[in-house]
Amino acid sequence: MDLAQYFTEFIIYSFLGWIWESIYCTIKEKRWQDRGFLFGPICPIYGSVVVITSIVFKEFPVLTDPDFPIWAVFLICMLGSAVAEYATSWFLEKRFHARWWDYSNIPLNINGRICIPASLGFGLAGILIVKYLIPAVSDMHSLISPLFYEFSSLIFAIMLGADLALTESSLSALLKQVEDMHNEFNEKAQENYEKMAEAPRIFGKRIKEMTSYVRMLGQGQRSILKKIKLMPDTKHTDIQNISRIAFWQSLKDAAHTISKGRDLR
Repeated sequence: MDLAQYFTEFIIYSFLGWIWESIYCTIKEKRWQDRGFLFGPICPIYGSVVVITSIVFKEFPVLTDPDFPIWAVFLICMLGSAVAEYATSWFLEKRFHARWWDYSNIPLNINGRICIPASLGFGLAGILIVKYLIPAVSDMHSLISPLFYEFSSLIFAIMLGADLALTESSLSALLKQVEDMHNEFNEKAQENYEKMAEAPRIFGKRIKEMTSYVRMLGQGQRSILKKIKLMPDTKHTDIQNISRIAFWQSLKDAAHTISKGRDLR
């Protein structure tokens, strides 16, 4: 039952993390931000960290002792969240050559994957989670039938598995499709650069051309495109990577333009 209970909690905490992340980033960016790696409304890193924290504090009762210092809880949560955030960012970038978050423009960051200000925020949030959220959830367990956890965990596992498969498939297809688009765009650009008189007209058509490319993508692929930042790939030269990333950003801007109803034709 513990496994089913923890998995159900993982999904619920992941959903709450998605709500927090999406609201925070929407306010910050002043436009709707659907956060998270998956299509579904969850951020697994939040669910994983809270569940692991719950297990650790349960296995070591001294950590939940009222005399255990708050600063120590803060430190444990801050360091734990930093390790989880860095490891997740590293894995996703190695797997997809893309980032779902980037702290490069924030002071005291490490490789753009984590930064002191964000880690401090997670440390403070950890105090609230350890002192209030986890105890409240623990008190509810006695009121909920074990069969509910068995059933809910089965349903959530099916949904999560389908979401993982769909996201993996869509993202891999998107990266391949954008690569093909990039090559096609470069070929067109080269042909027109050779016709110097047409160069100004080509530059003027750039945004419309990007919008046309974005329309070729599925709705799910557009969602992924708007979420992530493409990173350099060692299979390409520095110049090729600069061109690929610039092309990706142009597509990303076009996707945001379309989503705002300013589709240029």
